[in-house]
Amino acid sequence: MVQENLTVLTEFVLMGVTTRPELQLPLLGVFLIIYIVTVVGNLGIIFLTKLDSRLHTPMYFFIRHLAYIDLGNSTVICPKMLVNFVVDQNTISYSACATQLAFFLMFIIGEFFILSAMAYDRYVAICSPLLYNMIMSQRLCHMLVGIPYLYSTFQALFFTTKIFTLTFCGSNVISHFYCDDIPLLPMLCSNAQEIELLIILFSAFNLISSLLVVLVSYLLILLAVFRMHSAEGRKKAFSTCGSHLTVVVVFYGSLLFMYVQPKSTHSYDTDKIASVFYTLVIPMLNPLIYSFRNKEVKNAFHRVFMN
Repeated sequence: MVQENLTVLTEFVLMGVTTRPELQLPLLGVFLIIYIVTVVGNLGIIFLTKLDSRLHTPMYFFIRHLAYIDLGNSTVICPKMLVNFVVDQNTISYSACATQLAFFLMFIIGEFFILSAMAYDRYVAICSPLLYNMIMSQRLCHMLVGIPYLYSTFQALFFTTKIFTLTFCGSNVISHFYCDDIPLLPMLCSNAQEIELLIILFSAFNLISSLLVVLVSYLLILLAVFRMHSAEGRKKAFSTCGSHLTVVVVFYGSLLFMYVQPKSTHSYDTDKIASVFYTLVIPMLNPLIYSFRNKEVKNAFHRVFMN
């Protein structure tokens, strides 16, 4: 009898950012603008760092890969979300949901470790400026980017396969505006505690290990800056890592807001707010931060597009 009443899910319904009809049109406009700015900004960074020879340095190599990740992360989520604002039934197929989850995990995990690599790059630039070009060789730069890509791809495929090889049943409503791992777990017919534990452990490792690299790098940078006798040298050191530090604070701040909430106040609605920030708003802000706070990027823009 249990098997006869069991309905196997073939598609899911996304709850969306809000269920209030009067907010659908304004939010469509807001998120459309955010996505356009994200695409233009990140493509601009990618083209500038490719076309301008003066930006062929390790720092801009990492910035370009951060732009790839931000563009990918936003594109995996935002177009589908924009469509959902104008259709009555916010459905997503089984295969599309699995694909979205896999790419989302790959990009978001990759961002953790690209930001760590960028922090290490700034540490070498400030603490060992004479050895910078030798330490930050092309080979090391490719390793610092390649390893995060491989690791994030492995983890994305691992969790997507783990979840989607099991059977979904019961309600097909995802309490989110995209396919994420935790909201999918309550829909599994079998016990999902093992997968949930693995997700928590890997998420904690990704967050803590990458943040630790960033914190240690900036602690060593601060110590080096305090030892500088020249005020001009200190100012230059802070301006060198100012953009990256801003990006790090915004990114990790939104994630920590979500993870450290007490259970009594934790809800899917607060998760949605944090998710909107680190999947849609931050990918828009990153190229703006690197553009407005960086004279080299501004000069490159004039050389490439204004001449």
